[in-house]
Amino acid sequence: MTRTTRIAPSILSADFSRLGDEVRALEAAGADLIHFDVMDNHYVPNLTVGPMVCAAVRPHVSIPIDVHLMVAPVDRIIPEFANAGANLITFHPEASAHVDRTLQLIRDCGCKAGLAFNPATPLHLLDHVMDRLDMVLLMSVNPGFGGQGFIASAIAKLHGVRARIDAHAAAGGQPIWLEVDGGVKVDNIAEIGAAGADTFVAGSAIFGAPDPDGGYRNVFGKLRKAVGGS
Repeated sequence: MTRTTRIAPSILSADFSRLGDEVRALEAAGADLIHFDVMDNHYVPNLTVGPMVCAAVRPHVSIPIDVHLMVAPVDRIIPEFANAGANLITFHPEASAHVDRTLQLIRDCGCKAGLAFNPATPLHLLDHVMDRLDMVLLMSVNPGFGGQGFIASAIAKLHGVRARIDAHAAAGGQPIWLEVDGGVKVDNIAEIGAAGADTFVAGSAIFGAPDPDGGYRNVFGKLRKAVGGS
């Protein structure tokens, strides 16, 4: 089965001194989403961006903003990101006292809702919330820092999530994207896609390889060609 593929560059690897220029160049090069890695120096050992940066970026792009919350507790900040222009908000189950309630909060704020799983987090929680999900995000590195190598065990986990999503769709359920984040490169994106991913977060693979003349368009083309997407 042919799936739509989406590339979501992570601004974690961007030049923050010229962030507006960066995100405009990403959209022009063919980005499908702008991915925000939000870290609080509590749930993960790093501190990144908040709703003000999301609000600052929003006028510069027309594509969706995909916010990955690596913060705990998570509920209080969800409405702030929704008001700042986020379109899709994903969180980790460990960061919520009531996962079902947090998913509903995201939807009540007008955003699509996703659930994120760390490399060592089991998937059984999915069996109880599939009807509330728009996306599942699998971390293929331990969250906290960009530039890490892909954890090979994520491939088997991707197969497991894809099987759940396909079974849910076959039973009449809503579409659910399967996003992977961490260590995605031109030389491994085909294997990752074959395992079931349809949405690919890439940071250093994109920002580390801009073409002097074509900006980011060249690396986007290489990623799409490797994964077999348009």
